[in-house]
Order: sequence, then structure tokens, then C-alpha cells
Amino acid sequence: MTDDNDTERRTSRRAMLWTTVAALAAAATAPQRTAAQAKIAQNLVHYQEKPKGNQECDNCLHFIPPSSCKMVAGKINPKGWCQLYAPKPK
Repeated sequence: MTDDNDTERRTSRRAMLWTTVAALAAAATAPQRTAAQAKIAQNLVHYQEKPKGNQECDNCLHFIPPSSCKMVAGKINPKGWCQLYAPKPK
């Protein structure tokens, strides 16, 4: 019985290793997404053209002057706001 358990353990280890190798190979050969594809649509993050209190795009960590965002697609108003707002560190 011990021999059967050892054989099963070796087989399952071998299967796990091959699965890992296959997954890594697939990930390495997968096409990389461009930054534009990775951005989220404005309506999905409730983007608005006006600030929410003192929270506005130009003091957000994700804002790229003059009118872009690392996270949200499209033209961004520096005085706008969305749910992904994250204040810049001081």
C-alpha cells in the first residue's frame, strides 16, 4: 500500500509541475494589454465634470496633467471627480 501512495504522490506532483509550467508558458506568450485597453470607462466609475467637495482630479494620485488619468479612459477635467479618487500623498 505504501508503494501505491508514493506512486500517486509522485504522479500528482508531476501533474502539478506540468500544469504550472504550462500556465507560465501561456502567461509569457499572451499578448500584453495596452494602457488604453486597461482603462475603465468614465460611466463605470461615475466620472463627473465637477469636484466632490475638495476631491478633484488635479489632486488625485491617478491624474496625469493636463487632462488624462492612469485609470479612467477619455479626456479628464482637472476639476472633475470619480469613484477612483485617491488623494496624492503630501
